[in-house]
Amino acid sequence: MNKSVIALLLGLSLSAPAFAATQRVTLSIPGMTCGACPITVRTALDRVPGVEHVAIAVARKEVTVIYDNAKASPQALLRATKDAGYPARVVPAAAAASGAAR
Repeated sequence: MNKSVIALLLGLSLSAPAFAATQRVTLSIPGMTCGACPITVRTALDRVPGVEHVAIAVARKEVTVIYDNAKASPQALLRATKDAGYPARVVPAAAAASGAAR
């Protein structure tokens, strides 16, 4: 039997991770400089399938996104912000944690 038939018989999907989980990532978006920027960024991120929550720290020019890793990825989030005109970079987890303590 091939893998597709076995997966079908077992009720498994070959395209999704076996254990999807909620993930958190913080993005630095230096281009957020006006009052409308966070609205545009939030709208772009909310359109990414799997995004569950978007929190924006305007003063730090950072966005924290909670997403389902079976449906979204940091690369998809970065692409969404870039396509909206706001290139971003992922903030390393240690730096994001220290920023939350500020």
